[in-house]
Amino acid sequence: MPNSTVDETRNSRLHQWSSGDEVLYSFWRLDGSLGTVHPARVVSDDGEELLCWVLPDTPIRITTSPDGRSPREMPLAERFSGPRVPARSTWRGTSTLRLVHESRWSSVWWFFEPDGSFRNWYVNLEIPRGRDEHGVRRVDGVLDVEVWPDGSWSWKDEHELDDALAAGRFSQAELAKLRAEGEEMIARAKDGLFPFDGTYCDARPDPTWSVPKLPAYLLS
Repeated sequence: MPNSTVDETRNSRLHQWSSGDEVLYSFWRLDGSLGTVHPARVVSDDGEELLCWVLPDTPIRITTSPDGRSPREMPLAERFSGPRVPARSTWRGTSTLRLVHESRWSSVWWFFEPDGSFRNWYVNLEIPRGRDEHGVRRVDGVLDVEVWPDGSWSWKDEHELDDALAAGRFSQAELAKLRAEGEEMIARAKDGLFPFDGTYCDARPDPTWSVPKLPAYLLS
């Protein structure tokens, strides 16, 4: 019987990228359908831990209702259920540096102001689903944690959890694991431990990089 851990590690090593490469940061659903996709530029990658930038004005894939409403425009009862169609949008506002580890149930995003100064961290709670030849595959955990430079923090989107559970976005057991991951990251933030120790807060994307492309097939 094959060793799944060895197989997953081998798969990660097969899909490893170099600085400047374009990758897709893809959010899937547990039913196998594709949701949001953010093209990104690689800073570094060792097959296990990917550091990448999502730049302002990057074209992204979102999903909307058939009548064109985005999830945030829908009432909670509809936000996590019902038919969805792909649509093109744009990453607006600020750049984000993202650290994604293959086995962690979160990624950490560094948000920067338009002038390049650091704004805050965002712990995006996620279910890891490995990587493929295009990039990393994650399932959005709905619940997130926002952390500020002074060490203060807050949970985000707790009011959406009941509807997400009812729609089958994740199980109670998966939610418990997502919340435990959030609690661990909060503890690290309180203690000023990595990634909340100032690392990468002065980072800048390579000024020679162009905005990554969104493959046309993602919108069909």
